[in-house]
Amino acid sequence: MPLNNVSGSAKAGNTYDAIVIGSGISGGWAAKELTGRGLKTIMLERGRDFQHIKDYKTAAKDPWDFEHRGAVTQAQRKERPVISRNWGAQEAIMDYWVDEQQAPYHEVKPFNWWRSYQLGGRSILWGRQSYRWSDFDFEANAKDGWAIDWPIRYKDLAPWYDHVEKFAGISGSLEGLPQLPDGHYLPPMDMNWVEKDVAERIKKNYGGKRHMIIGRTANLTAAIPGRTKCEFRNRCWEGCPFGGYFSTQSSTLPASLATGNLTVRPYSIVTKIIYDKDTQKAKGVEVLDAETNKTYEYYAKIVFVNASALNSAWVLMNSATDVWPDGLGSSSGELGHNIMDHHYNLGASGTVDGFEDKYYYGRRANGIYVVRFANLFGDKRDYLRGFGYQGAASRTGWSREIAEMNIGAQYKDAITEPGGWQIGIGGFGELLPYHDNKITLNKTLKDKWGLPILSMDAVIRDNEMKMRVDIVKEAKAMLESAGVKNIETHDKGHNIGDGIHEMGTARMGRDPKTSVLNEHNQVWDAKNVFVTDGAAMTSSACQNPSLTYMALTARAANFAADELKKGNL
Repeated sequence: MPLNNVSGSAKAGNTYDAIVIGSGISGGWAAKELTGRGLKTIMLERGRDFQHIKDYKTAAKDPWDFEHRGAVTQAQRKERPVISRNWGAQEAIMDYWVDEQQAPYHEVKPFNWWRSYQLGGRSILWGRQSYRWSDFDFEANAKDGWAIDWPIRYKDLAPWYDHVEKFAGISGSLEGLPQLPDGHYLPPMDMNWVEKDVAERIKKNYGGKRHMIIGRTANLTAAIPGRTKCEFRNRCWEGCPFGGYFSTQSSTLPASLATGNLTVRPYSIVTKIIYDKDTQKAKGVEVLDAETNKTYEYYAKIVFVNASALNSAWVLMNSATDVWPDGLGSSSGELGHNIMDHHYNLGASGTVDGFEDKYYYGRRANGIYVVRFANLFGDKRDYLRGFGYQGAASRTGWSREIAEMNIGAQYKDAITEPGGWQIGIGGFGELLPYHDNKITLNKTLKDKWGLPILSMDAVIRDNEMKMRVDIVKEAKAMLESAGVKNIETHDKGHNIGDGIHEMGTARMGRDPKTSVLNEHNQVWDAKNVFVTDGAAMTSSACQNPSLTYMALTARAANFAADELKKGNL
């Protein structure tokens, strides 16, 4: 996939209709929509070029082809200590994560920040679960009297959910549940025998009020133009050579390049948005070349900030002027505040008898989803909001322990047969938007390029701790009701960032005194600057947020194109 890489410094050669900062899920969508509307657009990515198929260097390897059989070296752990805290440390993808020695951050409180600085960002690595939010989510702050109200409702986003689902390719089942709206789906993946049985038992035992469904995922179950269906390899985050799941590389980038309107510049660290006091708008951005350390300026009529929630806030904060000493978008005092995530690392698992003659095909790149039920439809808990569960049932494999047969021919024969069935579900809970959960610019500590780094000061609080007790309790009760045996529960604790769903820092709202963005994702302080990634979120719901980022981005980009055409920007 050829890219138009540029350098240059002359203003004439550095002027575009639109600038997109970032190339991940939302940045890719911004570029697609803007170029599709005829706007000459430059997409600035701070990391390396990363090309579809060509750069998925491990995707065709067999497990025995890896030098360390999947393990991570001590040198890699030293370069990436945060990633090494958790399950992201795997040999196949270690160089997909940022080198934390070059780009550190400061933890006032423990914070696990998963970053991928390369073309496509975390769209290569994401979990692909794709759920719509409902008015239970968009109205929650207003009804609870918490934080501020969203400036939009489900009806505002519904047509854009339609738009992005059709293009991205989301597989899923139609369930008719008001708290989890249906969408435009490819055929759902199948639940296996045990999942179907457990789902039916849960539904029956809870009077039809609880629902275990197949996950709604951005994995294709049927081919669409330019992409073939998922091959059930479950190696998505190494990069899919078949384009079987949605990523910038497989989907939005080819569409953008096909218009002839896109220029892509990797190794481009946007250090600030250039603000014009006279027009009260942005006129462009300043870029530091990550390879040469040279500085360039790029100019455009509109700027889309899609660097990921925390980095987008960094760009805004580092764009301070004498007009906005705390950064562009800081007039409300909310820039950098209200960090959210989904708290997890807890749930229950057990064994299931009676299905020894049943098996399943392939390695399904998806699991089951238990839809939120807490604090809905008359249910009342001692905390606000709710949670869902993700999980799966499977049969144990050759690595299971067979104490009685640990040597010889009988042992070899035994491990060629599948073991018993097991099922596990893990909770994903909503985290409230606390003003004091914040990031700030640390001007004392610098990164490799001499730029100030972020200080993270955010924790989960009493509401989430009460919810976590309930998540474990309900997981155990549901599995028990379905006849699952030998149930074990766990709660490993949660540092914000663990969920990899960073949100907040530049929230949308109805009033410039209490929010950073308006209902169209425009920065109140500069109406030609748009922020449409996780930074924009006003609350966190409990569903995975990426589909909502896509819809918000497509909506804002088309609004921006319309406003440009009208001469309003």
